[in-house]
Amino acid sequence: MTARPLPLNLAPTLIAWQRVHGRHSLPWVGSRDPYRVWLSEIMLQQTQVSAVLGYYERFLERFPDVAALAAAHQDEVLALWSGLGYYSRARNLHRCAQVVVDQHGGRFPGHSVALADLPGIGRSTAAAIAAFCFDERCAILDGNVKRVLTRALGNGDDLAEGRHERALWQQAEALLPAQDIAAYTQGLMDLGASLCSTRRPACDACPLASLCVARAEGQPEAYPVKTRKLKRGQRAHALLWLDHKDSVWLVQRPQTGVWAGLWALPEFESDRDLWDQARDWPGVGRPMPTVQHALTHFDWTLRPCHWLLPDSLSTAHRQQVENGLPSGRWVMREQALSMGLPTPIRRLFEAGPPR
Repeated sequence: MTARPLPLNLAPTLIAWQRVHGRHSLPWVGSRDPYRVWLSEIMLQQTQVSAVLGYYERFLERFPDVAALAAAHQDEVLALWSGLGYYSRARNLHRCAQVVVDQHGGRFPGHSVALADLPGIGRSTAAAIAAFCFDERCAILDGNVKRVLTRALGNGDDLAEGRHERALWQQAEALLPAQDIAAYTQGLMDLGASLCSTRRPACDACPLASLCVARAEGQPEAYPVKTRKLKRGQRAHALLWLDHKDSVWLVQRPQTGVWAGLWALPEFESDRDLWDQARDWPGVGRPMPTVQHALTHFDWTLRPCHWLLPDSLSTAHRQQVENGLPSGRWVMREQALSMGLPTPIRRLFEAGPPR
């Protein structure tokens, strides 16, 4: 595609708009504390602001600084994160805090290149922290910003190709203003999260309307272009909700893979495997409605079964049942809700067992 001249008035126009119409009420906007900015940036990855607000406040209440987060046990971090999804972010958050404390004396590096070397912090997040907290003149390029810039510039190159994404980075850097970098960076984020939405963007209200190539073409939703689609996989498993005296048997997932480090129900390859395991158990087993759960790379069909062991079960007989299960422990259901649980498991417990 033939390169178009960059609009020199993009940055000052966006800065002026942000000062009046930006999302100034968000608790992290305007902060120059790297810990708070970093926390918000990680939480906002692939997550709506409305979902993040409560988690952000609870995290700060429990972990007011990076040292408090670094000193916490991973289980507590995952428990506070439970329900926000993409749990690798929480594990990287915890690990990053430990690295900042152990290797940087509890202070975040003051440059984007050093920040990008920390666990879970990529180039765009590092640039956002550096711009907001240290006034570094560096470009961000998250999903919202890609949408704003490709539309404004009429960049129809396929961003699935690395060379085209690298070219967009170069354009983003060339557009950087000489000053007011924080307002400019926040303006890009705010515009992409509001008027310049993925579908049905509010072009007539956009501050960049007069210079936006996509608007002039009448097809803003055609940008950005990314043809390579992720091929989604399909998985199916049976889950065992085993109850005894108001306690449930939970297992901790491995530290790698899906739901790493979270507490969940025992998993079986099939309903038949589950029922074969439970064939000689006392009590009553009841299939529950199937749960469809979408993850980043695959769709997961979960078929839970609730099994209620009798209160009168002897210790020896209960031990016999436990011996056939994945390693875990009994947890009171109320206590389980305060642990790091995957969203589908949490919803099951909140709804309660079948009657």
